[in-house]
Amino acid sequence: MPRFTSYSETLDYMFSQLPMFHNIGKAAYKADLNNTIALLKAIGNPHIDQKWIHVAGTNGKGSVSSMLAATLTQHGYKTGLYTSPHLLNFTERIRIDGKCIDEKTVIDFMNEIHETLDRIQPSFFEITVALAFYHFRAEKIDIGVIEVGLGGRLDSTNVITPILSVITNIGWDHMDLLGNSIDKIAAEKAGIIKRGVPVALGPMRNEAMDVMKAVSIENNAKIYHDLAVDVGFIRRLALKGNYQLENIQTFAYAIEALKDLWIPLKRSLIMEALENVVSLTGLRGRWEVISKNPWTVTDIAHNSDGVNYTMDQLRDQYVKAVEVWKHNLIENHNSAIEINAQPPIIRMVWGMVSDKDRKEILSLLPKDAVYYFCKPTVIRGLNAAELATEGHKIGLAGMAFDDVQTAYFVALKDARPQDLIYVGGSTFVVADLLLHLQ
Repeated sequence: MPRFTSYSETLDYMFSQLPMFHNIGKAAYKADLNNTIALLKAIGNPHIDQKWIHVAGTNGKGSVSSMLAATLTQHGYKTGLYTSPHLLNFTERIRIDGKCIDEKTVIDFMNEIHETLDRIQPSFFEITVALAFYHFRAEKIDIGVIEVGLGGRLDSTNVITPILSVITNIGWDHMDLLGNSIDKIAAEKAGIIKRGVPVALGPMRNEAMDVMKAVSIENNAKIYHDLAVDVGFIRRLALKGNYQLENIQTFAYAIEALKDLWIPLKRSLIMEALENVVSLTGLRGRWEVISKNPWTVTDIAHNSDGVNYTMDQLRDQYVKAVEVWKHNLIENHNSAIEINAQPPIIRMVWGMVSDKDRKEILSLLPKDAVYYFCKPTVIRGLNAAELATEGHKIGLAGMAFDDVQTAYFVALKDARPQDLIYVGGSTFVVADLLLHLQ
C-alpha cells in the first residue's frame, strides 16, 4: 500500500478501512492477541521493560485512569495515558502529561508499519494500542496508565506486565462478547491480573468479587480493597458525578498499592491532582455541566449501572431546581411572567447505539421528562425514530431528530430558565454535542 502523506489521509484510512468497534461493534472484536503481538514485534516490542498501571472495569475505568495519571504527573513523573474512545479528536487517546500525541507521530507510525498492515490486517484498536506504546517509548516516559478497551483477558492492551492492575467494578455491558452472567464478565475482566502483580479492586457485586479474589489468590496477587479512604480525596475531586464516590475508592486503593511499591506520593500533591484532573488529563463527559442557564449536563453513561447512577443524580438535581423555582416564585410574585410560573421540566436529549439493551436502559429514564430522541453519527447509531417508538411504548414522550445537534438546539429553544437539559445515552452522543459546541 502507498505511504501516507497527510494526517487527514492517515485518519481516513484508519477510520474507514480498518475494522473498528466504534463503527461496527462486535464484528471488529478479535478474540486473541496474535495481531497485537505481531504488530508490537514489528516495531521492536515497545511495551516491554516499562512501568505500567493497567485499568479495567465496566464503568469508571476512564475516570480512575485519569485520576492516577494526574497524580503521577503532579508528582513530576513523565506519565503516559492511553484511553478510549475519544470524544473530540483521535489524538486524545494518547497523552503524555496531558498533552495529546502530535499528528506527525501518527503519520510516521502508520508509515513505519504500512507493510505490516497488509500482512496481518490489524483492527483499528490493535493499531492504536501499538501506537500508544510506540509513542511512549519514543518519549521515554517514566510510567504509563493503560485503560482496557473492552473486557480484559483478550483486550489488545493485555500484552503488558504492569506493576499494578486495577479493576473498578463489574456490571452488565457487552454481554454478547464477555458473557451473560456477572461471574463470566468478571472472569474476563480478571484476565488482566498477573502473577505476583498487586491488584486494586473497586466496590463491586459479591459474585464479581468472589471471582476476583479467586483469580488473585491463584496468581499470588496481593489484593487492595475495602481500605479507609481519605475524605479529602472526595472533597477535592473536580469530577462531580455521584458515581465518582465509587471511583475515588478504587483510586485510593490503587494509591495505597503504589505506596507499597515504593512510589513516594504526597497527600498535598494528590489533592492538587484531583482538583485539576480535567486540565491535567483532558477528561470530559463525566457529569459535565456545560450551561447553567438553562442548567445543562452531559454524561457518557451508556449501560444500566451507569444510567442508574446518573438518573438518580438527575432526580436530585431536579428536586433542587424545584426548590429554587418555588423560592424565586415567592420572591418575585409581583413580577413573575407566565413562562416562569410553571414548574421545571427535565428535557432529555437521548441517543443510543444499536447493540445496547434499549428496553432495559429506557426503563430507567424519568417518565415525566420531555424527550428529544436522536441518532449519534456512528454506523452503530440507533435510528432515532426507532428509539422514539421504543420510548413511546413505555411512556417516554418526545420527538425524533436526525442528529444530536438538532435535538439539542430544539431542546434549548424549548427550555425555560428553570428547566434542566440532560444530554446522553451514549459516548457518541456526548462526542457529537461537544464537537459541535467547541
